[in-house]
Amino acid sequence: MTDLRSIGPVMLVGVGKMGMALASGWLDAGLPPTNLVLVDPRASDEAKAFAADYDLVINEAALGLQPTVLVLAVKPQVISAVMSELAPMIGSHTLVLSIAAGISLDRLSSGTGTDRVVRSMPNTPAQIGKGVTGVVAGGGVDGSGRSAAEALLSAAGLVIWFDSEGDLDAVTAVSGSGPAYVFNLVEAMATAGVAQGLEEHVAMTLARQTVIGAAGLLEIDPAPASVLRQNVTSPNGTTAAALEVLMGADGLGPVMDRAVTAARKRSEELGQG
Repeated sequence: MTDLRSIGPVMLVGVGKMGMALASGWLDAGLPPTNLVLVDPRASDEAKAFAADYDLVINEAALGLQPTVLVLAVKPQVISAVMSELAPMIGSHTLVLSIAAGISLDRLSSGTGTDRVVRSMPNTPAQIGKGVTGVVAGGGVDGSGRSAAEALLSAAGLVIWFDSEGDLDAVTAVSGSGPAYVFNLVEAMATAGVAQGLEEHVAMTLARQTVIGAAGLLEIDPAPASVLRQNVTSPNGTTAAALEVLMGADGLGPVMDRAVTAARKRSEELGQG
């Protein structure tokens, strides 16, 4: 995998939460601050504070340089306009790496004028280096390009490559949007706890810490999730009673299937422009 110290310049367009998460990971992993150019015409106070911490400046517009890697960390709804502005700055050596949900390789290539494009879908745990990113490369990306993309994305967590671009819509629906599903689970558990007579702050603390602890077990124990579930389920016990509801015909499985299907459909719609 490419050493981040050898990559540059890297231009990051979009300094939102995900952009900041990636940038901090790159800098902490050895990317020299002089090799990173930040661009965001509407940078938040949080982004400006982040830049100041690393002695960087956020430019309102892209500078007139041809970056080695151009990272598009903007919302899908504005990416066409952004690519149009950036196209003149993309050289034959430039690798374009997009983290915009649903934006296809074809759209990236036509918008930037190069076939050296990589489409990726990280998720928000990238902010703490615990993310997982699905990646697919365009036809013009060679081995060195893939290595550079992996080096940059690995700073945020696990990277999984796919041969079929269609899989990225499923990745978006499962892991890209997935953290929100977990947060909603915590909300639902806390609400159910309040309904059983617990004080709201106590119910939320119990729900949050339960999910944090369960995630920690998943991280250190390689056993399938189904086995971990069985390990905490005594026959005819309280957990079994709850799982009878959650695993019922109208339980969590069918609901999650509908949710992931809806997310994938939206990802496909965003890709159509």
